[in-house]
Amino acid sequence: MIPEKLVEVMKQDGVVAIATLGPDGPHMVNTWNSYLIVSPEGRLLIPAGYMQRTEANVAFNDQVLITLGSSKVAGKQGPGTGFLIKGTAAFVTAGPDFDVIKARFPWARATLAVTIASAAQTL
Repeated sequence: MIPEKLVEVMKQDGVVAIATLGPDGPHMVNTWNSYLIVSPEGRLLIPAGYMQRTEANVAFNDQVLITLGSSKVAGKQGPGTGFLIKGTAAFVTAGPDFDVIKARFPWARATLAVTIASAAQTL
């Protein structure tokens, strides 16, 4: 489900934007490409240090949009590519998805686990 080019992007320096929708409207939070981990089941695992508003929004509406990119990975028409990921999210504080994040990021209070519905290359 996760395109190989997206895996390449995740290995590069870059910013990830995570959009959620709550009762007060849309909200965005950022993390780094290199913080993303793909679980054996294909979920996208993201460490959550703060992200309290994101967590509240996910409890209200579990749909998320995520964008990320890199100027170092060849795109459709030249240097640089990006992706738009659509999926459903949950905050996890116990179990394998949390354990893998906590081992790599001791500061994480939770794992934002995203089940990917689609991952479209945008550039």
